[in-house]
Amino acid sequence: MRRLLIAVSLCFMSLLFPCFPASGTTEKPLQIYFIDVEGGQSTLIVSPSGQSLLIDAGWPGYDGRDADRIMTAAREAGLKQIDYVLITHYHRDHVGGVPQLVDGIKVGTFIDHGPNLEDSEVTRTDYAAYEKAIAGHAHVVVKAGWGLPIKGIEVRVLTAAGDHITDPLPGAGQANPYCAKEPVAPVDNTENARSVGVLITYGQFRFLDLGDLTKKKELELACPNNMIGTVDLFLVTHHGLDVSNAKALVWALHPRVAVMNNGPRKGGSPAAWQIVHDSPGLEDLWQLHYAEESDRDHNVPEDRIANVKENCEGKYLKVVAESDGSFTLTNARTGEEKHYVRK
Repeated sequence: MRRLLIAVSLCFMSLLFPCFPASGTTEKPLQIYFIDVEGGQSTLIVSPSGQSLLIDAGWPGYDGRDADRIMTAAREAGLKQIDYVLITHYHRDHVGGVPQLVDGIKVGTFIDHGPNLEDSEVTRTDYAAYEKAIAGHAHVVVKAGWGLPIKGIEVRVLTAAGDHITDPLPGAGQANPYCAKEPVAPVDNTENARSVGVLITYGQFRFLDLGDLTKKKELELACPNNMIGTVDLFLVTHHGLDVSNAKALVWALHPRVAVMNNGPRKGGSPAAWQIVHDSPGLEDLWQLHYAEESDRDHNVPEDRIANVKENCEGKYLKVVAESDGSFTLTNARTGEEKHYVRK
């Protein structure tokens, strides 16, 4: 096990390039499952090579509900194990499901930002449960700028433990005109601000997931210059809460499609929803749940919502992306698909 940990750690030490860059030669697509964990996060990524990355594991309890939903998606993807599990931060709706997950499916390597950095009893408790659950597994602490060793795609760490990339990504770095009117954001001392954020690239397709990063840290990526560039698919940060989703970042990203992993009574704040909805060039916004505590004007039409009732079956949204930048999004509740052509 020690030899495995050393080997994996050495692989992660590349600061400029991931260990296995996207080849561009395979015809297989990239798959992304946005799993409904009722207002937490759990996103399953299956690379064209067949390697898998799970970002967060949802909540604990509920008779293993979230772990069961993850394993359902894994079976749908033809997986017998999950190669990598990345924990963005140690809040219960992201890390809490790990003990039940490892009881239900084989996991290879766990990835995180290092020790808990929040002075909170509940977060210390959840971090301790996480440490206990991953004992015996390979474990890597990542830093901003690193790449993850997943064959067939490039996974770049943009933020971790409160740090962020200091050089713009290729093609990015332009002055951001939206910064001038952006209010000053408050300091956030919670684990949210320490989220591991990643950009996943497959050929011309780009998908961004910043976990629960809050506005001050978002703006460090966006102002005065846009360090990321534009993206095709954006996981709306922090379940669509308005302590995140700074307009200067979201609008600079120019996402073609956004997915909000809100719950029926968590996330989907009208102010954040509106910023994403009005983002220049946005073709569609999708939601995992109808936001019960919002209003009809701040929910998308039902055909773009995976779960329209509060007591639901936990349907997911699935993206299948091609290396030319085109992708198809499927609503598991209805079976309906929408295709987004290459740009």
